[in-house]
Amino acid sequence: MTRPESPAEAPTRLDIADDKDVVRVRQAVRVAAVAAELPLVDQTKLVTAASELARNTLIHGGGGHATVGQVHNGRRAGVRAEFADTGPGIVDLDLAFTDGYTTGSGLGLGLSGSRRLVDEFEIETAPGGGTRIAVTKWAR
Repeated sequence: MTRPESPAEAPTRLDIADDKDVVRVRQAVRVAAVAAELPLVDQTKLVTAASELARNTLIHGGGGHATVGQVHNGRRAGVRAEFADTGPGIVDLDLAFTDGYTTGSGLGLGLSGSRRLVDEFEIETAPGGGTRIAVTKWAR
């Protein structure tokens, strides 16, 4: 996947340490999506994906941070959200992307569902080395 050519503005960094922070991330993503003029359906998809990823950062990564901002690729605007933690990492990515697989009490659609809701999905993880996930949704 290609990275955006240039940011539209400096991204906002938000710590994720409790449930209130997950709500703050959702709000920041919604504000950025509206500013990028994403259609309402795409706003909802992006906010849903960001909510899942922020919750995963909190629950499975032990907390971390998100960065949220508008991006441009020369043709269109979008929103990029990145989630990072220094938790245990993901041992088996293939298994983690299997619908229905969960290490918690959820439905097991967090990673796979989030990936389907956005236009670009990047993940870096290593056992014991934390996880970084970046998602981008582009205006149509």
